[in-house]
Amino acid sequence: MTDRTSPAAQRRIAQEQRTVSKMIALYCHAQHHTQGGLCPECAELSAYAQARIARCPFLPDKPTCAKCPVHCYQPAMRAQIRQVMRYAGPRMLLHDPVAAVQHLAQTLRKPSPAVQRALARKAAKE
Repeated sequence: MTDRTSPAAQRRIAQEQRTVSKMIALYCHAQHHTQGGLCPECAELSAYAQARIARCPFLPDKPTCAKCPVHCYQPAMRAQIRQVMRYAGPRMLLHDPVAAVQHLAQTLRKPSPAVQRALARKAAKE
């Protein structure tokens, strides 16, 4: 089991949570025409996403959620976050290029041994 209190895990959690928060805010502002804050639906999604990130079983070497073998989001929330990512992902290059590049680098990284084992178990079941 990974030590969630290690500095590496804490940095990874904070970085991912900041990026997701920015993406949800970008989406909410553009799609729901909010000024300054989030609408109730996006606030709920943001809180849910923050909790899911903090509880990821693959920390500190977690993959991006799209490449994760364990889908911990409920189906409705997963559909919402996908919609947010599809809209906000490309726009993050303009709004926060550093976070966008970090996310891209994370996407291109080789999966950790724990993720590889989970992927192998998932493939064996299918």
